[in-house]
Order: sequence, then structure tokens, then C-alpha cells
Amino acid sequence: MGQNHPFDKATQLTEETPGAYNGHTSEKYANMIGPFGGVIASTLLRAVLEHPERLGEPAALTINYAAPVADGDFNIKATPTRTNRSTQHWYIVLSQNAKTVITGTAVTAQRRDTWSTTEIAFPNVPAAENVALPSIEGAPPWLQNYDIRIIKGAPLALSQTQSNNAHDSTTLQWIQDNPKRNLDFLSLTSICDAFFPRIWVRREKMVPIGTVSLTIYFHADSETLKMNGNREVLGHTRALKFYDGFFDQTGEIWSYDGNLLATTSQFVYYKE
Repeated sequence: MGQNHPFDKATQLTEETPGAYNGHTSEKYANMIGPFGGVIASTLLRAVLEHPERLGEPAALTINYAAPVADGDFNIKATPTRTNRSTQHWYIVLSQNAKTVITGTAVTAQRRDTWSTTEIAFPNVPAAENVALPSIEGAPPWLQNYDIRIIKGAPLALSQTQSNNAHDSTTLQWIQDNPKRNLDFLSLTSICDAFFPRIWVRREKMVPIGTVSLTIYFHADSETLKMNGNREVLGHTRALKFYDGFFDQTGEIWSYDGNLLATTSQFVYYKE
């Protein structure tokens, strides 16, 4: 990984003792309140990846955003809670001022060569170079770190063609790091969170939102991710229900040539 890339600087950790790390938020990945949740999720995963006892590669990750991360220093503790022959289970905590801010769990695994297939089909979409870049003037800084080309389902407040309400919240978008960076588990984790909130796609009013919980299932190994290089990936997501201040978000991330790399889900709070 190129440590000079803004993403790698934003997720950089300093080891105190095995499994205990110090980090610092990045102004480049600031959101409206605190840092972008995707880069924080990646930083927690980095704590697992850099742990000397790690077995295998990431298979699953869940991050629970118990409170906003304040700008500044933080501590992360990654603990392997059980190690089996093929899987290893992790508990991760991010704290600030001795208070828990984020909790997470992860599963790493040693994969075996078995029968494999993908049941869901790669969406029929235009090539990334044929999709225009949207204007992100006035957007939070973290968005400047991504090249996002929305094929379908832009936020209504940014759309010039849609009415006050959309029929659904589905989004298809090409996305890659800006500047370009080779894809790996850390950048893929952050990209899984790099969708505009579903409620902003469904309705024009941009109400306050906050992710409560984010889960990612990885369907590729590191060698598969390397094959994507620094090319764009395709994100496809939708909500299933908006109900009493919360909505879900379910999506997939595909390689540029149609390989399913990850599936992801979120539970998101919104305020009216």
C-alpha cells in the first residue's frame, strides 16, 4: 500500500502494544459532523490486518457507530476472541478520552479452493467514461477523495431532471479513489460506505442522517482485488424500508469487469 496516498495517511495507525493502536482523524476525510464513516471503518479493519496474530483475510466486518468520532486522536483495540482452523473472530473498540465511541466485530478466514458461483447478475450499465461527473460544490471534504459517476439515483437535491419524490431509492454508480489507488480490503471497505443516503435519493429534503451500523461481507481475496488495479468499481444499492426514523441500505460492489467483490448493508437514523 502506498503510504503517501491521502487514504493511507487517513487510516494510518501507530502500534502501542500488539492489538493496541493510536490514530488521528484526517481533515481530508471530514464529513458534515466528524470524519467520514467509511474511512473510520477502514481504520478499524486496519487494526485487525496489522495484528500479529491475524489468521487469513477479511471475510466479514460489522461496525457500530455508538457516538460521533470527534476530530483528533483516538485509540483502537483489536482482540482475537476465538481462533478456529479456518476462521478467526475479532472484537474491535475505538475510544476517545477513555470512552467507547465505536464497537465492531470482524471475521477473518483462510479460504479453500471449492465449487463457487455467483447467482446475482452484474447490472447492465454504461462504461464509466461515458458517465458524467456530478457537481460536488459545497460537499463535505471526503467526497473530494472519490471520483463518483452516478448512472442512476442521484440525490434529488442535486438532480436536474427528477421531481420532488423518486419512485425508489436505487443507485448505480461508478466509483474510484481520487487520486487513483490500487484496490484492497481497506479501500473496498470505505467504498462500501460511499453512497449518498437513501432518503436523499427518495426525497428532495436533505434531512440529517447518521449510520448506526454497517456490515460488509467480502466475496474476494486480496489477489482478486489486485486484479482490479486502480480501476473504478460499480456500486449498486437500494433501501427496502423507511420506518419511524430509520432506514436500511443494501448493496453490492462489483469489479469493473463484473466480479462481485462485496455485499454491504447499513441501518441508518434520520431526523425530521
